Amino acid sequence: TKYFLVQTLAAALILFTSTINTWQTGQWCVSHTSTTTMLALAAMLKLGLAPIHFWYPEVIQGSTLYTALIISTWQKIAPLTLLYMISHTATTALMSLGLASTLLGGWMGLNQTQTRKLMAFSSIAHMGWLMIALALSPSLSTTTLLIYIILTSTMFMALAQSTTKTTMDLSTTHSCYPTLMALLMLSTASLGGLPPLSGFLPKWLILKTLTTTEMPLMATVIALATLPSLYFYIRMTYLMVLTSPPSNTTTEHKWRMHMNPPTLMMILMSMSLLLLPMTQALSNTT
Repeated sequence: TKYFLVQTLAAALILFTSTINTWQTGQWCVSHTSTTTMLALAAMLKLGLAPIHFWYPEVIQGSTLYTALIISTWQKIAPLTLLYMISHTATTALMSLGLASTLLGGWMGLNQTQTRKLMAFSSIAHMGWLMIALALSPSLSTTTLLIYIILTSTMFMALAQSTTKTTMDLSTTHSCYPTLMALLMLSTASLGGLPPLSGFLPKWLILKTLTTTEMPLMATVIALATLPSLYFYIRMTYLMVLTSPPSNTTTEHKWRMHMNPPTLMMILMSMSLLLLPMTQALSNTT
């Protein structure tokens, strides 16, 4: 119900903005300052960006993992398209919102124990990086969005396969699914942006673009804002690997689950770990 009400409100605001813009300018292209601001506000509401993000973690927590995956990836494409259209007229606003979302997503995720809420605040932080990329270069934002979708899809599908609901479940799940948990650990590190994994690629390109456009202060602030997010990713990795009891017997564990992971999940997991060698090609296109 909360998701339906929020999306309905945002859609109504978009229609209202389009009508006002057409009445003022006589065309459907949104170019007036006030209507551009209203359209950006509606897209922010749909995306769950800070400071109007409060509905997003609750909706993700109340959904199944695959539903949360759709909300966190596919449902973000339409509002991002709207922001793509007005990115050249709202650069300062996008940079400010991106910085706020990056800071808030990291700090709010520190005290979470539910994996769904952790992924929700992780999504908010990544949307912050995406807003900054959108303000800098639309092609760079496309690269950032694709890698975000790959990483988020990998995490949600792996959590769904292991039926993990809280961070404390990670230590016990490692004994049942050792291979999956090892790959999930690497995917978590990639989501945190650690080199040489794929998640480092968009952050590297964004920071490089910020420094070449003479915005070193902004680059420094968002790099530091990533540290809280990186902390709770590393905490998840610690719970997955270092808190599980030792298992040094040579006999086969009959109680281990026989898992057949989906082919799509394995492809996405490989992409979430091994895309960094494509940095040169992607940086040339952005």
